[in-house]
Amino acid sequence: MKLDTMQGLKRTHYCGAPRPEDAGKRMTVCGWVQRQRDLGQLIFIDLRDRTGVLQLAFDDATDRQIFDKAFHIRSEFVLMAAGTLRRRSSVNKDIPTGEVELAVDDLRILGRSETPPFEILDDTGAREELRLQYRYLDLRRPSLQRNLTLRHRIAKAARDYFDEQGFLELETPMLIKSTPEGARDYLVPSRIHEGSFFALPQSPQMYKQLLMLSGFDRYVQIARCFRDEDLRADRQPEFTQIDLEMSFVDEADVQAIGEGFIQRVFQEALGIDIPLPLPRLSYTEAMERYGSDKPDTRFDMTLTDISDLVENCGFGVFADTVKQGGTVRGITAKGGAGTLTRKEIDKLTEYVRGIGAKGLAFIRWVDDAPACAFSKFLSEEELSAILERMQMEKGDVALFIADKKKTALPVLGALRLEVARKLDRIPKDRFNFTWITQFPFFEYDEEAGQYVAMHHPFTAPLDDCVQYLDSAPDKVFAKAYDLVLNGVELSSGSIRITDPSLQEKMFAALGLSDEEAHQKFGFLTDAFRFGAPPHGGMGIGLDRLVMCMAGCDSLRDVVAFPKVSNSSELMSGAPAPVDPAQLTELHIALMPGKQDEDAH
Repeated sequence: MKLDTMQGLKRTHYCGAPRPEDAGKRMTVCGWVQRQRDLGQLIFIDLRDRTGVLQLAFDDATDRQIFDKAFHIRSEFVLMAAGTLRRRSSVNKDIPTGEVELAVDDLRILGRSETPPFEILDDTGAREELRLQYRYLDLRRPSLQRNLTLRHRIAKAARDYFDEQGFLELETPMLIKSTPEGARDYLVPSRIHEGSFFALPQSPQMYKQLLMLSGFDRYVQIARCFRDEDLRADRQPEFTQIDLEMSFVDEADVQAIGEGFIQRVFQEALGIDIPLPLPRLSYTEAMERYGSDKPDTRFDMTLTDISDLVENCGFGVFADTVKQGGTVRGITAKGGAGTLTRKEIDKLTEYVRGIGAKGLAFIRWVDDAPACAFSKFLSEEELSAILERMQMEKGDVALFIADKKKTALPVLGALRLEVARKLDRIPKDRFNFTWITQFPFFEYDEEAGQYVAMHHPFTAPLDDCVQYLDSAPDKVFAKAYDLVLNGVELSSGSIRITDPSLQEKMFAALGLSDEEAHQKFGFLTDAFRFGAPPHGGMGIGLDRLVMCMAGCDSLRDVVAFPKVSNSSELMSGAPAPVDPAQLTELHIALMPGKQDEDAH
């Protein structure tokens, strides 16, 4: 059957716009059919677009030809409908347009639809793999349309805010030289330069620093970035960050600009006032208190050190750990004894073993006296001191890790989150921001037997730490700062090194020879010889910001066409083999893969 045309009609309203005060107005709407309800002499069609749903009404006053056309309409047909808005006899309080309906006198079928592989509803129940395969249908769901609309508002607020603050939006190249950034580069072969490759940028880091040297003292860009790394819920191989750099500033200046943006975007997009200044914790404080450098501060259950109470106790696991330079720390789950049964604690024990701990000790207080498997090794005074330090009462559970500090803190940090989830202690409607500052400059790699950088090599050390670069790397802290929202690292930044002699010293501390440093970063370090202003900046993860503001658990819910865990895109089938002629043109020969080897 031939489709209708739009000739003679123009859309006047979106489906979500009409209200009772518009009753009597003539209007034209367009959209997709959510559902059709045939009640015999009465037909209703719920028409959906990205703004909402409007009921179309067909009754005994409707032209018979139009009524018959409405009878044959099915879900996901594309319609244009014109008529007069009127009040509904039966109000639907669940939707904003629930008091009105459009009495249709002109109906056009602009597109027919086969039965979709899943129903276009927020609670569709379809497997995510199926929805991603038909992502163009999945994107019709109201929740995803709201998320992407929110993303647009956030991006617009960013451009408006940074423009008002004197920033210039400048683009940096997408095809760059491969440099070490902490993750694998995506490489792009050059057809013209045989055997050479471009890389897709992991960040615009070096280019934005060069812009500071060029005199553009306030740069911003909504930048596409790429990292060839394993995925998780808050990570995609291609992502977007609000990237900024400023000259003649210190850490507080950059943080103030970042805070102002956060306050602005939450007010404009969600109508929520974020009080400033935002809280600050040093890296050391965050690890000691929460066991994480991206702590979720929406709930308590902080870490408690009991090492001094157990260093001479009869429980060898605790005492020996402390004597060997380790630590014994725990968390208290207030009122958790009902949920954290022995069976659940056994599951938590397996959980912590899976992330590096040797085991899990506990005190569970259900009856008059607390149950503690290691109490027989403690005196009454020692047990009482532990209970007091852990602030335990009847109904509580305390969980302990004994290990090296490097292991105990992050394991307890992960356990803290796991227990909070089990006890449903994490508020869903709260936004807790925290700056994490003064990160260690180096971390010790036990496999390599040496200290390695925690940041890119242009991050400046704190002024009073420079003296320890050669002698005590563990005492060197960086002018680096992260902004954390509800346990998600939202942004990372630092003040940069601009002193060529200090940069050379930093390269040496990282084990780079002069030749290696020049080969990898020469175009930037050469620029430092021509007058580099003090500068610093940060990158705010746009995808993660939208995810948190929308209350989603995965980046896939706020990205139009996301990748899955193996970095493939199910809808288009990317990545995919290419024509051998293309490879020849790029001077590339494929090595036999494992499947080919197995076949022989």
